[in-house]
Amino acid sequence: MNEPVHYEIVIKGNASNRLLGPLRDDFAIEATDAGTTRMTGAIRDAAHLHGVVTHMTSLAIEIVSLARLEPDLPQPTNAPERQS
Repeated sequence: MNEPVHYEIVIKGNASNRLLGPLRDDFAIEATDAGTTRMTGAIRDAAHLHGVVTHMTSLAIEIVSLARLEPDLPQPTNAPERQS
């Protein structure tokens, strides 16, 4: 089984808790100053992503952007410098 992939979904307007209720368990949701709602969370597979998009479009929610978030790059280790 594949690891979940993190996505960011931005929708138009400041969506209510009631409207996004079914998605609250899967996403962190925040209203932005730009008048949009930003959602970030892990998507398990293509069917899960399709279900999220279907839920939004069935409620006439306008998706501004949907982007896969790249995993954090590993932090460099502080290895001691080699002496020549």
